[in-house]
Amino acid sequence: MEFLGFSLRNNLFVAPMAGVTDRPFRQLCKSLGAGLAVSEMVTSNSLLYGSAKTRRRANHDGEVAPISVQIAGADPSMMADAARYNVDHGAQIIDINMGCPAKKICNVMAGSALLRDEALVGQILEAVVDAVPQTPVTLKIRTGWDNANRNALNILKIAEQSGIRALAMHGRTRACGYTGRAEYDTIRAVKAVARIPLIANGDIVSPETAKFVLDTTGADAVMIGRAAQGRPWLFREIEHFLNTSTHLMPPRVTEIHSILLAHLEDLYLFYGTETGVRIARKHISWYTKGLVGSAAFRHMMNQLPTIALQRQAVNDFFLALAEHNEHLPYVASDPDTPAPANADCGGLAA
Repeated sequence: MEFLGFSLRNNLFVAPMAGVTDRPFRQLCKSLGAGLAVSEMVTSNSLLYGSAKTRRRANHDGEVAPISVQIAGADPSMMADAARYNVDHGAQIIDINMGCPAKKICNVMAGSALLRDEALVGQILEAVVDAVPQTPVTLKIRTGWDNANRNALNILKIAEQSGIRALAMHGRTRACGYTGRAEYDTIRAVKAVARIPLIANGDIVSPETAKFVLDTTGADAVMIGRAAQGRPWLFREIEHFLNTSTHLMPPRVTEIHSILLAHLEDLYLFYGTETGVRIARKHISWYTKGLVGSAAFRHMMNQLPTIALQRQAVNDFFLALAEHNEHLPYVASDPDTPAPANADCGGLAA
């Protein structure tokens, strides 16, 4: 797939997720079939550029191109500075966050809260595009603020006029959070008039849902978030299904063990001992969800304070599982199974 001047493996993108899409996770997803991975958002507050967290988020050493970095904020000049900072530190695509529904982001009028102020949206987009004229700038949004205020079509027009090169769209309003069904009809309506590539996001949890969303919306690509947590091989499964209409065999316990161990080592190296152990816990929980005995294992894992103990516990769990179920495939419930639609979340506004 050609995308913004880059040749991608496919049209399967990793969604930016705070605290998840760090460099180790992005690299892993790309190695297992993702065509593009967007970083967790980087603050536009220049006072934080010196923090260890911000330095880590701007660390792209060894990462497979293209490197897409998401920035968040509500001040046009600060967002422009953030774009320049990240391009100077290796970003090849700048993505603007206007989709995050988290209260701590919306309370400072960033993320999806910006959708309530279309004039400010335009000012931010123009400032960022002008700040990095040689770098493609993309935008991620939701369908609107709430059921009565779905303005994705207006935001698309503003984005195109401002020089935004692609639009990613989560098919829910901010008020919906992650409840209800994703509004694929809204995404389809926006795609029908878009002059820039459109990436569909929301409730894509399997090869079948990825194909359904691509076929239903006409989107140029799909973006997968929570469903890939602990299941980074989902990208290769979707890629295979889209290419062949057949399913890959799910990974066996031994392969999950191998993938997890490699991921943990990357986390320890990237974050250091103390932070690495803490960050690793949630990934271990996601990887083991649905496996026999995993509930007790995850509870025990949260008590282990060192890399050595954490690594040994993971080895013991998977070796015991493989000994009794040598050929057991990975079978876990979808983490993002869509909830039924309700009156406030789902469907195109009249």
